[in-house]
Amino acid sequence: MNALATPLAVADRRSWRTDADAGYDGGGRYRFLLLLRFLLINGTGAMLLGAFWMQGWIGRILAADDTHICKLIFVLFLVGVVWTGQKTLMLSQELNALERWPIGCNARGTDVLRAMRGRDGQTRAALAGALRLKLLHRIAPVRHLASTLVLLGLIGTIVGFVIALSGVNQEAVTDAAAIGPMVATLLHGMAMALFKTLVGSVLNVWLMVDYRLLEAGATHVLTHVIETGERDAAA
Repeated sequence: MNALATPLAVADRRSWRTDADAGYDGGGRYRFLLLLRFLLINGTGAMLLGAFWMQGWIGRILAADDTHICKLIFVLFLVGVVWTGQKTLMLSQELNALERWPIGCNARGTDVLRAMRGRDGQTRAALAGALRLKLLHRIAPVRHLASTLVLLGLIGTIVGFVIALSGVNQEAVTDAAAIGPMVATLLHGMAMALFKTLVGSVLNVWLMVDYRLLEAGATHVLTHVIETGERDAAA
C-alpha cells in the first residue's frame, strides 16, 4: 500500500508545482493569481454594467423602482463583492504562506501544519477537518448574500404584481377615460415586477461566480495543507 501511495503522492505534488509555477517569478513568490482572477471577473462585470448604463437600461430600471428594492439588491450585491475581495485576498495570502512553508510563514494554514507535526493520522485528519470548517465558515456569507438577492427579487416581483393589479377597477372598465390610467398602472407594475426579477437573478449569478472562486481557493488551501502535512509526517 505504501509503495502505491508514495508515487501517487509524488505525482500530486508535481501536479501542484506545475499549476503553481505559473504564479511565481524567478524568486518563487506567489503572485496572487486568485486575486487576479477576482479582479478579472468583477472588472469584466463592471464594464458590462457600464455598457448597460450607457444604453439607458439602468436608467429605466431605476425609473421603475418606486419601492427601491432594486437599489437594496444592488447595495447588498456590493457588500457581497467587497466581502469576496477581502476573502480572496486572505486566501491568496494563505496560499502564499503555504508555498513558502516552512520559511517565514505565519498564517492559519501554516499554524495547522505546525500542529500536525509529530501527530498521528487521526489527529492530522481532525485538524484538517477543523480547517475545512473554518474556511467554509469564512466564505459562507457570500453564498447567503447571493441567495438573498434572488429572494428580494422574488419579493419585488410580488410587490410589482400587487401594484399592477391594485390599479384595476372592475367597475370602471366601461369608462373610456379610466382605461388609460388603469393600463398605465398595470404596465408600470408589470415593469417593476420583471425588472426586480431580472436584477436579482443577474446579480445572484455574478455573486455566485465570485463564491465559486472563493470555494476553489479554499479547496486549494485545504488540499495543500493536507498534502504538505502528510509529506512532513512521512519524512
